Amino acid sequence: MNNKVAILKKEILSDNWYTLNKVTFEYTNKKGDKQVQSREAYDRGNGATILLYNKETKTVILTRQFRMPTYINGNETGMLIEACAGLLEKDNAEDCIKKETEEETGFKIDHVEKVFEAYMSPGSVTEILYFFIAEYSKDHKKNEGGGVEDEEDIEVLELDFDKAMNMINTGEIKDGKTIMLLQYAKINNIMNG
Repeated sequence: MNNKVAILKKEILSDNWYTLNKVTFEYTNKKGDKQVQSREAYDRGNGATILLYNKETKTVILTRQFRMPTYINGNETGMLIEACAGLLEKDNAEDCIKKETEEETGFKIDHVEKVFEAYMSPGSVTEILYFFIAEYSKDHKKNEGGGVEDEEDIEVLELDFDKAMNMINTGEIKDGKTIMLLQYAKINNIMNG
């Protein structure tokens, strides 16, 4: 535990979709001065994300779906190209991402490799995201994907890896987790490994 932090009060501001808390705490800075501060922290649970890749065809599987927060922040269509992802809920990260992969992309993957984990927006969101990669082939395709019926409307994209990398430069891919996974793949040369 951090002995420089003492939580004084925690109040729920919203418990509608997920939980938004206001936390008042005492923080001792590097000079030894105690300061009372408050922050809002959004708790939506932890998540997992995956990049499916095929070394033979040099392709990756991504998804496209509507994301309201991007729409209200200037994304004219609200559509976002992303790596498959989902919230852990009661699953461990590996089981979660295998389930999400099949639901969203239609690919049933038995072996996934965890490559790292990261806080995605640590100034306001509690979520830690577990990042995975997995090799896929046409034989792994079990259904059309698209997400949970009547809840999600997900388009499955199979893209040339170099094109996907270039889509970061053109601004067609703006999702942080997707950029991180594509750059991981490039840095670690997984298409040729």
